[in-house]
Amino acid sequence: MTPSLIFLSFLAYTVLLFVVTWITTRKANSESFFIGNKSSPWYVVAYGMIGASLSGVTFMSVPGYVGSTQFSYMLVVVGYLFGYTVIATVLMPLYYRLNLTSIYTYLEQRFGFWSYKSGAFFFLLSRTIGASFRMFLVVNVLQVFVFDAWNIPFFVTVSIFIALIILYTLKGGIKTIIWTDTLQTTFMLLAVGLSIYLISKDLHFDLKHLFSTVWESDYSKVVVTDWHSKQFFLKQIISGAFIAIVMTGLDQEMMQKNLSCRNICEAQKNMFTFSIVLVFVNLMFLFLGAVLYIYSSTHGIELPTRTDDLFPMIAIKYLGPLAGLVFIIGLISAAYPSADGALTSLTTSFSIDILGLNKRTDLTEEQKKRLRYKVHIAFALLLLLVIVLFRAINDRAVIDKLFTVAGYTYGPLLGMYAFGLFTRLQVKDKYVPWVAVSSPVLCFLLSEYSKVLLFGYVFGFELLIVNGLFTFIGLFAIRIRK
Repeated sequence: MTPSLIFLSFLAYTVLLFVVTWITTRKANSESFFIGNKSSPWYVVAYGMIGASLSGVTFMSVPGYVGSTQFSYMLVVVGYLFGYTVIATVLMPLYYRLNLTSIYTYLEQRFGFWSYKSGAFFFLLSRTIGASFRMFLVVNVLQVFVFDAWNIPFFVTVSIFIALIILYTLKGGIKTIIWTDTLQTTFMLLAVGLSIYLISKDLHFDLKHLFSTVWESDYSKVVVTDWHSKQFFLKQIISGAFIAIVMTGLDQEMMQKNLSCRNICEAQKNMFTFSIVLVFVNLMFLFLGAVLYIYSSTHGIELPTRTDDLFPMIAIKYLGPLAGLVFIIGLISAAYPSADGALTSLTTSFSIDILGLNKRTDLTEEQKKRLRYKVHIAFALLLLLVIVLFRAINDRAVIDKLFTVAGYTYGPLLGMYAFGLFTRLQVKDKYVPWVAVSSPVLCFLLSEYSKVLLFGYVFGFELLIVNGLFTFIGLFAIRIRK
């Protein structure tokens, strides 16, 4: 795998994206950008959302997890099914009934101005850090294998990547992304399938033998019964359900795609289909992880310090040019959905929730479009700065911690929506931001000292539920008493 070959692959894939962009952006307007003119076919949205939900982090990290957690992650995926059911039957009917463009508008209608702004702020903060982290991982791989060889600075590499995303999302927005996501999902799944095939070929295993080898290995273990463990099976299932609710149902980026469907029935078809297919896709990634570890053991390959590096190391260094090319294309196809969807949703949320663009009767359509363009470019520059900052920090432990902290911001959203949906109480709106900020801080402290406070208990994904519970209790404390 030469730098030139990797770069040509990146270039060819990008050209293909721009062809799709050109087709979808003809006669595009603000409604196209925000909700795709509510004309997106549900089956296209369902298929494309697979790529959107599986970022570059998933592409490299989930196979690496198998070494320490085996297949226990599948129970989180089972939990997803329960969460997606709640989204399809509770949240999505609410969003369609209220005819929302930004889902955080619900908080204004239910509680008031400050609740609304708090929800939007936490989304903007979390998505900015999360999207930057995911893009950093992918662009860093391209930097190491391509641009370092040509002495091109990291800042220039990121700038090129961000500029390309601006160009193909600026006009069409969600209407374009619905279709480019299908392309990216296809290449990502092909990359995983072909990687499994090439490894089995190198091991001289037919697929039946490979399946039986994985099944009989320790890697296929799914259920962990030690309640102290982060992988305890009940923790995994319950956490998976709530992760799906907050990171899909309460996330503007994911819901914006669903709201582009023609009606609630088609949106629900999309959600149920997507959730079932995602189970098999995650199983493919875990299977690939087991195969990578079996391959390493068979050939006596020393495992990398960071498990994220296992897939790229084997694909590029040991399996030949074709496998390396497949990996790079899969990685690129995982990178673009992480960036384009995030940039579009950030622009949508800021334009609607902060600037109130949909309520501005003093602006013409052309003026609104120019303002939206400025917001879009501003967020692109912000992502660029955060990615460059991650590179400057150059400490993966610190960056992982920032990513974890960003995940805490979904807890207040969970608490606010739960309080709004399951109670009829009103709150003292001006105090809501204080509650929303306090909950993640309390959760962080609880996580740090849980072994001492809770007799050795270690929090996993279920900390999200506790976070939401703290917010719920806080909102109850500031309720308006009649």
